[in-house]
Formats: sequence, C-alpha cells, structure tokens
Amino acid sequence: MKEITAAELHRKIKSGEKLTLVDVREEFEHEEFNIGGINIPLGEIPSHPEKIRALGDGDIVLYCRSGNRSGMAQKLLAVQHDIHNTINLKGGVIAWGNEVSE
Repeated sequence: MKEITAAELHRKIKSGEKLTLVDVREEFEHEEFNIGGINIPLGEIPSHPEKIRALGDGDIVLYCRSGNRSGMAQKLLAVQHDIHNTINLKGGVIAWGNEVSE
C-alpha cells in the first residue's frame, strides 16, 4: 500500500501534478477543514466503490484526520474491490497542519 507524507503531497500539488484528493472523514469534519478534493465518507465506500472508480485511473490520495480511516479505506478498496491506484496521506490532516505552511 502506497503512502505519501504531507510535505510530499504539498510539493506535488504545488507543482501541478494531477492527483485526485478524497477526504474519507464525515461531512461535518470535511466542512470544518479540508485540503481540497471531494468528500466520500469511509462508511459509504464499501457499498459504493463506483464513486472511487469514477475518479479514473490516476493517483487517488485518500486522507482523514490521522491516516487511520484513510488507511482502512485503502485496504478495503484493494482487497474487496480490486482498486489499487490509491495513496494514503500518512498522518492525515494532523500531519498536514504540522508539516505544511502556506
């Protein structure tokens, strides 16, 4: 399973690299703070993997608060739905807040 640090992700975003960001936290968490992208809560992923498939074959960065839920989403997508183009944001938005200064 692939992972990316907040600093690495920030560099890729700033350089214009094509990435799709998916926040797997609950909607209220996404509304409070997010790093961009769309919100597909972890609870929706098992029964709606087509939402992830519809994002295409490019790299999909999954993130949450600490990296735990997004790591679970990544494993679930790989094992149950044969989706392997995901990258987990190591440390989640906590790490983003600590490592990235804009």
